[in-house]
Amino acid sequence: MDESQKLETFMKWATSLGMSDSPVTNDQQNPYNNPQTLSCLGQSLSISYFPNAGGRGLCAVGDLQKGELILRVPKSALMTSQTLMLNDHNLSISVSKFPLSSTQILTVALLNEVSKGKRSWWYPYLTQFPSNYDILASFDPFEIQALQLDDAIWAAKRALEKTKTEWESATAVMEELMFKPHYMSFKAWIWASASISSRTMHIPWDSAGCFCPVGDLFNYAAPDDEHVFSKDLPEADVATNSPRLTDGVFEEEFDAYCFYARRSYKKGEQVLLSYGTYTNLELLEHYGFILDNNPNDKAYIPLPSDIYSLCSWPIDSLYIHQNGKPSFALLAVMRLWAAPTHLQKSVRHVAYSGSIISNENEIVVMKWLANECNLVLKSLSTSVEEDELLLSVLDKDFGSIMEVKNELSGLTGESRMFLKVNGLLKVEVGDDMALHRKIIRSIGKWKLAVWWRLKYKMMLHDCVSNCTRVINDLS
Repeated sequence: MDESQKLETFMKWATSLGMSDSPVTNDQQNPYNNPQTLSCLGQSLSISYFPNAGGRGLCAVGDLQKGELILRVPKSALMTSQTLMLNDHNLSISVSKFPLSSTQILTVALLNEVSKGKRSWWYPYLTQFPSNYDILASFDPFEIQALQLDDAIWAAKRALEKTKTEWESATAVMEELMFKPHYMSFKAWIWASASISSRTMHIPWDSAGCFCPVGDLFNYAAPDDEHVFSKDLPEADVATNSPRLTDGVFEEEFDAYCFYARRSYKKGEQVLLSYGTYTNLELLEHYGFILDNNPNDKAYIPLPSDIYSLCSWPIDSLYIHQNGKPSFALLAVMRLWAAPTHLQKSVRHVAYSGSIISNENEIVVMKWLANECNLVLKSLSTSVEEDELLLSVLDKDFGSIMEVKNELSGLTGESRMFLKVNGLLKVEVGDDMALHRKIIRSIGKWKLAVWWRLKYKMMLHDCVSNCTRVINDLS
């Protein structure tokens, strides 16, 4: 089947299970008593494509009000390790023999289900899963180094090592289930792990979460100052019970996963959900994408070792905001640190209230922050301008291997390294071989790494500009 046929089959399957975007009426206490009368989508939502905003997603059929119930997915349609084992005795028996985490169990169960192909009851849904993901654990050594920042490189290596360890400890159960080599491979494990990391939603009875057909078509919106709304639960309960998907929650009243509009939408707008508060690095690690304008992004710079003894806040609160401004905690502790030692006790309350201690103190702080940001920027192997140029090249729609070589050969040493590790340096003039999938995927992940580091550098660059502005105003 082509993609449109797969989607049509999936939507018919979803409708037959009672998924619905129609509102609940007063006399309809359980909307699943007669699922044949429901239309899966069309009352509140429809599937649409947003090329510059996440690709396939859900848009508003008409005007939607903030807090309005826009989708329900019955519990019977949620894919969990429990439901997968319930219908597969061998899987249930084999898994019980090994000390696996809940996430490992769901990973094995997902691979086991995919291996059944069309024999799987979940097949119409499984055809909607991406064939690959760009989470950090899927990055190869070149792509990891392309992140440039030590913290990001460490995060990528940690994610890869964690995934590999989980795969190795689950090998025995996959052998017992007699998985074919393809489904036992580390590549397959990364795919299944990424599916769980990027698609599952919180449920109270399984820490691994659940796959929620149709519900996982929503694209991501970063949380803002608006309050998250739930029909029956106070905001604090939503945050506690649904840490990964703050605009949706499993509700016992309907025995279903329920989704609510996080804000008001006009007809035709893409309806988005917040999966939680993430930096761009965290989005890349868990979901395989970043946001061009992420209000929750952060940059960290090396701080003097003696500053931590003055800090009453967690270390991870000492950062630079996406707009280049120091966080409240960073600015407060820097002001205290810049004060003479014999005065620190007497001005502590001023610094911790967020107030300027003195113009001289503020200038010292701003000069130090600007200098440190510049030092970090200079320590990296490419500049903002070089990254912008590289991104403009990687954005091109390459038609052949030779075109890739021609476009990249004249750029940085990093570009030459990409050609080398992908075996493209030996390509001769006139070789018009089409790009194979591995090269296309590597370009995509390299582009993500460059995009991430550029956004990080821009935060430092903006911090320098902000500090310089303050210095000039106070001088």
